[in-house]
Amino acid sequence: MVDEQQASQLPKPSGYKILCAIPDIEAKFDGGLLKAEKTVKDEEFMTTVLFVVSLGPDCYKDQSRFPNGPYCKEGDFILVRPHTGSRVSIHGRSFRLINDDSVEAIVEDPRGIHRS
Repeated sequence: MVDEQQASQLPKPSGYKILCAIPDIEAKFDGGLLKAEKTVKDEEFMTTVLFVVSLGPDCYKDQSRFPNGPYCKEGDFILVRPHTGSRVSIHGRSFRLINDDSVEAIVEDPRGIHRS
């Protein structure tokens, strides 16, 4: 039996990039009505809440730009602008690669946060 090593499907961010996962979008409206698949995809595309998966090796290294240290860490939920980053889908799951200075806030509990 040959021991095969599988490559990770997740990209490893380089430089000052941050790999973020897009949290699951609710399939129903607050009133219980099911959302159309296009509506779910649109909400996913425009979401401002992301989950930090990993940081590139150069994130937050520039002391002059980040005198107070990193804006976020792995495992944080963050707020970004809706069109921020490069989008990629891996096995049906959406991710974004964003710049380290694109983080606008850390969110303790992302439930209930929606783009206005």
